[in-house]
Amino acid sequence: MEAVLWLVLAIALAIGEAFAATFLVIFFAAGALAAAGAAALGANVLVQVIVFAIVSGLSVGAIRPIIMRHQQSALESGETPFGIEAIEGSQATVLEEVGADRGMVKIDGELWTARSFDADEKYLPGERVRVIKVKGATAIVWRDDMPNL
Repeated sequence: MEAVLWLVLAIALAIGEAFAATFLVIFFAAGALAAAGAAALGANVLVQVIVFAIVSGLSVGAIRPIIMRHQQSALESGETPFGIEAIEGSQATVLEEVGADRGMVKIDGELWTARSFDADEKYLPGERVRVIKVKGATAIVWRDDMPNL
């Protein structure tokens, strides 16, 4: 019976992680699952609680830092950015007028759909802009106030 209670707790914690999205609660779910295993093997309640505490603590202490390190962007971790992270912050040349709804820019030789960061701003063909963010396949751009490198 105790194993079933631990399983219910593990499932509840796993569902709670889906709503929290912090990668913390899931480790307590792993501890509850380990305690359920201990209960299924006939361990008393004190041993079950100790197994829960040890597995939860080790999971948080050993696995969570690895997961958090892999969640960092390349700029935060000091690595060389690639993909969309490399495009954000780069310069672009306007090919078709860029406004609040549509436009076209050239970023490092590639054509991208674009729209202006500020809905009131429009950029004409030939102007230099800076990519602020990439949303899907659309570059969000702003006037480039930085000198060419």
